[in-house]
Amino acid sequence: VYTMETKPTPGNFAPNLELKLIGGETFSLKSSKPQLIDMLVFYRGYHCPLCKDFLHKLNGLAGAFLESGANVVAVSMDTEERAQKSKEEWGLDNLSIAYGLSEEAARAWGLHITESIKEVEPQTFSEPALFWVLADKKIYLMDVASMPFARPDLELLLAKVPAITAGYPARGTK
Repeated sequence: VYTMETKPTPGNFAPNLELKLIGGETFSLKSSKPQLIDMLVFYRGYHCPLCKDFLHKLNGLAGAFLESGANVVAVSMDTEERAQKSKEEWGLDNLSIAYGLSEEAARAWGLHITESIKEVEPQTFSEPALFWVLADKKIYLMDVASMPFARPDLELLLAKVPAITAGYPARGTK
């Protein structure tokens, strides 16, 4: 059970995140040095057709996000095998795909956890979320969903990355 004091909030430090990436490297939020932000895109997993569509769109915008200062990492509770299938079958050549997020880590990020209702789904997985974590490791933006069809507009987000350097503060901090 999480209270407001333990749930991630904008303006506060992000929970730690260290996961293997498809391709053999490791992503560590603590040691990441983004130009502006680490954009963490939590997705449900290989079983989710809405995730496929969303990540495919993000893959097409990945270069523009990188140019704007955003280091993009897609994260799931999937196994390495399932994450590899997502990367290959969904054509996610421009995205870093992190896998093996534990339920404990998902809860530390305030993600909603779901139990399987279909045979194609893993027993337990997290629902979608998107975070912008500043270089100082504080949360700037968070969008946490409880349903697979609630996703932020990627083009709008891309257009708003410059708000950070313009001095627009993190909101929802009170």
